[in-house]
Amino acid sequence: MPETITPAQTTPRSGFWSWWPTSIGRPIRVLAWLSFLSEVIIIGTGGAVRLTGSGLGCSEWPLCTPESLVPTAEQGIHGIIEFGNRTMTGLVGVLAIAVLLLTLHVLGGRRSLKAALWFALGGIGAGVLCYAVASMFGIPAFPFFSLGLLLVTIAGCVYSLRITPQRRDLSTLAWIVLIGVVAQAFVGGITVLTGLNPFIVGFHYASSLILVCVTAAFLVRMKEPAGARVRVVPRWFAVLSHVTGLALAVTIFFGVLTTGSGPHSGDANVIRDGFDATVLAHVHSWPGYILAALVVALLISAWVLRLEPRHWLLVLTIAVGAQVAVGVWQAREGLPELLVGIHMVLASLTAAAYTVAVLRMKKPVADTLSPATESPYSARA
Repeated sequence: MPETITPAQTTPRSGFWSWWPTSIGRPIRVLAWLSFLSEVIIIGTGGAVRLTGSGLGCSEWPLCTPESLVPTAEQGIHGIIEFGNRTMTGLVGVLAIAVLLLTLHVLGGRRSLKAALWFALGGIGAGVLCYAVASMFGIPAFPFFSLGLLLVTIAGCVYSLRITPQRRDLSTLAWIVLIGVVAQAFVGGITVLTGLNPFIVGFHYASSLILVCVTAAFLVRMKEPAGARVRVVPRWFAVLSHVTGLALAVTIFFGVLTTGSGPHSGDANVIRDGFDATVLAHVHSWPGYILAALVVALLISAWVLRLEPRHWLLVLTIAVGAQVAVGVWQAREGLPELLVGIHMVLASLTAAAYTVAVLRMKKPVADTLSPATESPYSARA
């Protein structure tokens, strides 16, 4: 198998995963799915940390205590829950690295793979240097290690995209996930060091949700051939879908603020203030109901016109309906921990379903068999 495989060298075939070489197709799709699932699961484990009051179960970062990497008996169940979430972060990172390296191997061969590995080594070196400098001044050092690693990872991404011109959509998505995981480690450390600042905790959750959407986008794009894509829905439908995305973003934003102002602060000694959670709960519901109405309108339109994304819009409608039901239920029951956790995970799955539905509004030009079969709504991406 040649080191560099371009779309021109790949014969289009029907069915899933036809773009990837047979020897790599199965591992990459398994790892990509595991990466997506791990991003969803870590939202659940992060929610468990917060909802059980285990946010400071490990008082230090990256150590759990000043003397121990793992939780001690004195920390009890809170230490175990917090450390479990940290362990999950490691798994997410390993999967992100594996997906990236396999992707670069297919797209750019040894050159791209070696460059990524050299940048990885340089990132560790930069992190160690930042750690040493911070330690000299007696300030928390590990966030600076993460920052040094993050900066070099971003530099590696830029260089990799320059030398790997094929399928930049796939390599960009894979790099974003890895950069996001490294950034999450940095933000996680800041979260602990700031005593669970609600705004940083909210940003931490929102970042995790974005990574779920990016891994979902990778799963969609990896099944498609390279090249331009054409719109297969009317322009008004595409515009309405983006308005729906805005409503989804606003709903999630106020949901994060509501949770940050509610009773589940992450630790019994951390008190939330600055916002009225009761008022925010009502404000959060308004864009939520608008979102539900928009999604139903898209679904009905898609099925009447038999548009490409109609099946995923059905999935999105079910997810939004479940979110509305859980949201009303948890509000009436006084925000029980289990329902709040389910609401958090469902939000990530809803965002992922929306991402897939939007991507299904275009299809590759290579899938168009002839001008006669081309969609009347087609517009080049």
